[in-house]
Amino acid sequence: MKKRIFVNVMCLCLIFIIGASVLFNFNAKNKTKSKEIKLEKITLAEVAHTVFYAPMYVAIEEDFFEDEGIDINLVLTSGADKVTAAVLSGDAQIGFSGSEATIYVYNAGEKDYLRTFSQLTQKDGTFIVSRKDIKNFKIEDLKGKSIIGGRAAGMPEMTLEYALKQNGIDPRKDVDIDTSVAFPAMSGAFIGGQGDFVTLFEPTATMVENQGYGHVVASVGELGGVVPYTSYSARESFLKKNPELIKNFDKAIQRGLDYVHNHSDEEVAKAILKQFPDTSMNDLVSAVKRYRANDTWPKTTKFTKESFDHLQDIMIDYGELKTKVDYSKLMYEIEK
Repeated sequence: MKKRIFVNVMCLCLIFIIGASVLFNFNAKNKTKSKEIKLEKITLAEVAHTVFYAPMYVAIEEDFFEDEGIDINLVLTSGADKVTAAVLSGDAQIGFSGSEATIYVYNAGEKDYLRTFSQLTQKDGTFIVSRKDIKNFKIEDLKGKSIIGGRAAGMPEMTLEYALKQNGIDPRKDVDIDTSVAFPAMSGAFIGGQGDFVTLFEPTATMVENQGYGHVVASVGELGGVVPYTSYSARESFLKKNPELIKNFDKAIQRGLDYVHNHSDEEVAKAILKQFPDTSMNDLVSAVKRYRANDTWPKTTKFTKESFDHLQDIMIDYGELKTKVDYSKLMYEIEK
């Protein structure tokens, strides 16, 4: 009897060992197979590095791009004009900036012009930071004051002027908007004593506030309304040659958008923490919360004609555009 029990136990052990060995070999083969999958490397030039673009960073950190066969090389190219130059020169295959960039290139007569294929944000991402702590801030408080507003004819500055006009303030007469300060230097100029107000993205706005140099008093995004603020674009020739790549890129971005809409502020902040090593977790949570409150991120990457027309209305109102460009000329439709 004891002998039979011993034999049975030994058989069970042998079965377990064989099963574990098979499972180990199966997993090892799968890992080797995944390593053998060749990812297509894409250089993506981003206009700024801000929590405003959280869905994209989620897609990078959660390996959504890798799942779609793409290895993203993200490079910071401050300013939409520089992003455009990087794509046109071939230094980057895809550009990420204000949607106005494609209009400028098209109107300049470029034959192999840029077309937009996905959007990431649907509102302006800057916040108005005041040097003084203004209780119950009203936009009228900007009258007679100086504002560091960003590059002339860039989306942040054009949206700011549009928001002012919509609230009865003439941006050329009632306020002094300084467009001479380069985007990366705006917070430093303000901290150094320049301007009564400055428009900043997150997490910079929160950092300036926490350091005691200013106070966040309003959101330009809330004042400016829905607009295809930042989007992805590429040369027409690249889009035609790589329809599957663009489709997969869009899938990864959509998954990033889905993630931010289905996870808490804390979870989103944790997911993108590596992208902001100099920012505390608390500041990231605060920044994500602010952007979520403004309905910053669209539910879909679809770039609508209505939002594109609104963008061009802002450009016309600013004096940067005379007539609208047809939506179909600059939009690249992705087959879903």
